[in-house]
Amino acid sequence: MNISNKQKFTKTYGLSRRQFVHRTALAAGAATFAFPYVGRVLGANDRIAVACIGVGGKGDSDSSDAEACGGQMIALCDVDAGNLAKKQKQFAGKFPDIKLFKDYREMLEKVGKDIDAVTISTPDHNHGVAAIRAMKMGKHCFCQKPLVQTVYEARTVRALAKEKKLATQMGNQGSAFDGLRRAVEVIQAGVIGHPKELHVWSNRPIWPQGLDRPAGADEVPANLDWDLWLGPAHERPYKKGVYHSFNWRGWYDFGTGALGDMACHTVNMPFRALKLGYPNVVELEIASRVFPETFPLTSRIRFEFPERDGLPPLKFWWYDGDPRANKDFKPLRPPSEVTREIVNMRDQLPTSGALIVGEKGKIFSADDYGQSFQILLNGQDTYKSGNESEICKAVPITIPRNMKQGDRGETLFHMREWFTMMKDPSKPAYSNFDIAAYLAEVILLGCVALRTGEGRRMEWDGPGMKSPNIPEAAQFVKRNYRAGWEP
Repeated sequence: MNISNKQKFTKTYGLSRRQFVHRTALAAGAATFAFPYVGRVLGANDRIAVACIGVGGKGDSDSSDAEACGGQMIALCDVDAGNLAKKQKQFAGKFPDIKLFKDYREMLEKVGKDIDAVTISTPDHNHGVAAIRAMKMGKHCFCQKPLVQTVYEARTVRALAKEKKLATQMGNQGSAFDGLRRAVEVIQAGVIGHPKELHVWSNRPIWPQGLDRPAGADEVPANLDWDLWLGPAHERPYKKGVYHSFNWRGWYDFGTGALGDMACHTVNMPFRALKLGYPNVVELEIASRVFPETFPLTSRIRFEFPERDGLPPLKFWWYDGDPRANKDFKPLRPPSEVTREIVNMRDQLPTSGALIVGEKGKIFSADDYGQSFQILLNGQDTYKSGNESEICKAVPITIPRNMKQGDRGETLFHMREWFTMMKDPSKPAYSNFDIAAYLAEVILLGCVALRTGEGRRMEWDGPGMKSPNIPEAAQFVKRNYRAGWEP
């Protein structure tokens, strides 16, 4: 680092670079040892026995990544016989005796003694139920985002990971990127000063929502077990193309809407960087027409966070809605005075993004996964890449980087961190449930506020998982499970 950068660094942070490195190293060390110790540690050369719950869609790549990381594939489970057959054929050469199941409850009962770990890649409504069952049996767990469907389930899996000393990882693969970790370092180093506001917007939903349940019933396809697909959700008729296999995301019973689908990606970096913790207020400020069973087409939700760890109170706004839905539809977005430099730079506001407003400047990421970020310091006219900014270059590296290997992309890198944690608990996965379940719980509070109604300022008691002023919010904190599907 040249002299001018040292001077900038000392002036900005009020301490020498050596002092900063020492302090952040201590903090990083404390964070590492705060992660739960993994009880069942496998030897470096041991094969990890894996069962996969859900092998279609994202489950296809998750199961393939688990095998590529050295997993001994013991069993596959999917309610769609077509998905099972396809995956069995793929693994037949290496694992001719792999067992197939439709019901993950039966699978865990029959092969539980033979497995070390599970991957879970089902629709949202089965995430928490499957994870809790497996973790109670002492199985290490990789679960797709948004990890769970309810606040209660988030709290439960976080507690189980600690109690059972399990290696865990949520499937928000952007966590594996250097850019996300670098943005956390830059923000926590104070480059933009104390954060004041956070604005995150998404181009989701890209599936149908904002509609009523269709009448009637259709014949269930021969390859699909509809009762098992419903799982913990209450019975309803099958309707072709309405729920299975992708459009479930917009329904309260099965998905978590745009917020649950994307915020575990787009809010991942700021949640870490801003040390957000529990909000004390959440409110659905405005939404398009509200329907009883589906999320609205666009909404704006405000989270208020109190002082925390030396940081001042902060407000976070979430905005969703697909601007490409039709030419007459305008989804809710941040105010123009906050985003004008972004618009000037790009000629229009990107369809998704995360913007942190600090007392000394702004940091913006247009990448859903936090792979890159740009910075605008006070007095400047245009954003500059975080990799090119001299003041950012001066910030030391304090967060371990993902040890990338192979050529199959960030999902494989992300999966490998989980495998590493199973064998070496001193190297926790970056999105292990201690942080991932916390992030998911905070995000899902937005879904709770959305269902309590527009313009209702919901005060929130985080440790108590309840609203002091809107007690009826409790019905959305923990779902009413269908008999036989209680976790």
